[in-house]
Amino acid sequence: MGNTQGENPCNFTPQEMKKLYKSFKRMDKDKSGDLDIEEFLSLPELNQNPLVRRVVMIFDKNKDGSISFEEFITGLSSLYSNDEEAKLKFAFKVYDIDGDGYISNGELFQVLKMMVGNNLNDVQLQQLVDRTIIKADEDFDGRISFNEFKKMVKDLDVANKLTLSSI
Repeated sequence: MGNTQGENPCNFTPQEMKKLYKSFKRMDKDKSGDLDIEEFLSLPELNQNPLVRRVVMIFDKNKDGSISFEEFITGLSSLYSNDEEAKLKFAFKVYDIDGDGYISNGELFQVLKMMVGNNLNDVQLQQLVDRTIIKADEDFDGRISFNEFKKMVKDLDVANKLTLSSI
C-alpha cells in the first residue's frame, strides 16, 4: 500500500506535499494506494512520452512494479530539485538500464530507440550510438560513466531542462 501524506522523505513544503498527495490519489484509478505503469500512462502529459516507462522503473525503488506515494515524491524530488547533480543523476539513470553505474552501447541504443522510434533505422541509430560512446568515453572502457556523462551533457543545460513535463 502507499504511504500516507504525512511522510516526507524529500524537501517539499507541507502545501506542496498536500498537492502532490491529491495528484497521486487522483492518478490512483484503482484505489490500490500505488501507481502502476498504466496509471502513469493515463496522464495526457506523459502518455506520449517515450521515456515514461523508464521513469516509472527509476521511481520504483523496491522494484515491485508499482509506485508508492513515498517513491513518487522521492522520484519527483529529483526533478523539482534545484540540485543540478541530482537532476543529472536522474537523467543518467534513464540511460543506465541495468543500474551498474555505466551506460553501455546496448543501453544507449535501447533508450535512443525509445526516443527516435522509426525515425532512424537501426544501422543509423547504431552509428549515432557508436559516435556518442567514442566521444564521451574518456577512459576507453567502451561505456559511459556518470562523470563522463556529466561532461558530455554539461553544455546542453540538461539539469535546467529536466522537469516532470520534459520526461
